[in-house]
Amino acid sequence: MRNAIDILIDKIKEKDNPTVMGLDPRYDMLPECIKSKYGTDVKSVCEGILEFNKTLIDNTYDIVPAVKPQIAFYEMFGIEGMKCFKETCKYAKEKGMVVIADIKRGDIGTTAAGYSNAYLGETLVGDKNESFYDIDWVTVNPYLGIDGVKPFIEDCKKYNKGIFILVKTSNKSSGELQDLKLEDGKTVYEKVAELVNTWGKDLVGEYGYSSVASVVGATYPIQIKELREIMPKSYFLIPGYGAQGGKAEDIALGFKDGLGGIVNASRSLMCAYKSDRWKDTYSDAEYAKATRAETIRMRDELNSAIK
Repeated sequence: MRNAIDILIDKIKEKDNPTVMGLDPRYDMLPECIKSKYGTDVKSVCEGILEFNKTLIDNTYDIVPAVKPQIAFYEMFGIEGMKCFKETCKYAKEKGMVVIADIKRGDIGTTAAGYSNAYLGETLVGDKNESFYDIDWVTVNPYLGIDGVKPFIEDCKKYNKGIFILVKTSNKSSGELQDLKLEDGKTVYEKVAELVNTWGKDLVGEYGYSSVASVVGATYPIQIKELREIMPKSYFLIPGYGAQGGKAEDIALGFKDGLGGIVNASRSLMCAYKSDRWKDTYSDAEYAKATRAETIRMRDELNSAIK
């Protein structure tokens, strides 16, 4: 069986597209054609979000290799939101897409194992094990060290899954901690990168990359280049493109021979129908067509920079 990173790269090569579509929906993002069909109680809102997600998937699954639902946008709706999250992941998998759940969990011992069981592995229920979410990858916070990461790595090996570990994130304040210099002169993010190398050495696949991978923000091109040198076997999940200002030419610094990363775009794809680029071309009811058009534009822009 090919390991998780090889499966992801296979999909990227098949679609000729290093893009992951973030599914981070809020009620205010929904087009009026969706809002008008549903009520404003939490169950109805979540039904509307699910329709929105499914329609975006229907219009992009043939050109996009993966989706990345950010769990906070589902948790905030309580149980109904988590049902929507589960159904979104299931639907994307049915369409042949890789599912990366952006959960950023980090804890120790049995708590970390519980998080990993929930999203990557299985949970003992009575006398049998059950899997509750159909997910391929999760994001992991390494702040607690190996105690917080080891259960995820073990489940990656056992269930053929993958993790993206936060190394250098795209947000403006990331440097408050990640850029701090340690006694040996290295930054915190450089130290985390070295740990990722160690943690991922047993999960390197046929393409030369590991299923223990990294989150590296598009908004810090100098660090992208540095981290590619430090982590030659780590695939990058690259947030920050589009709405946050990350540029294709900056992202290209993390690639080699057309491989090396998968680039996330959330708002710029989900809300393409509202953007200056597409709002005069597509109506509210054609929101998914706008998303497809922006996805193709993003794919072509990235490919022209990285190849």
